Amino acid sequence: QVQLQESGPGLVKPSQTLSLTCTVSGGSITADSYAWSWIRQAPGKGLEWIGYIGYSGITYYSPFLKSRTSMARDTSKNQFTLQVSSVTPEDTAVYYCARLFNGAPDYWGQGTQVTVSS
Repeated sequence: QVQLQESGPGLVKPSQTLSLTCTVSGGSITADSYAWSWIRQAPGKGLEWIGYIGYSGITYYSPFLKSRTSMARDTSKNQFTLQVSSVTPEDTAVYYCARLFNGAPDYWGQGTQVTVSS
C-alpha cells in the first residue's frame, strides 16, 4: 500500500517562499511508470494541478504557476518537494501530493493547509 504524507509550515508570510515535502512509503519514487505530483485546493475553489516530477526526475509545471514553482526530489529519503516563491494570500490552499499513474492520481496524501498571511 502506497502512502504519501505532506509536511511543511502551515503559515507563510506574503512574498516568502512556500516549501512542502511529500514523504512516500510503500513504493519508490524512482519506480518506472509513475510520476509524483502536487495539487492544491483553495477555499471555495476546485482542485488545481501544480505539476509533477517523473520517475526519471523530469519536471513539468502547470502554466498558471510555472514562473514561481520548483519541484525536486531526494531519492535517498524517498521524498519530493514543492517550492512556490513570492506567495500571496491567493496561494492559501490545502496542498496535496499524489502519485500519478497513466496521468491520473491513484494515491493521495491527506493534504496540508497552508495559509499565506502576515
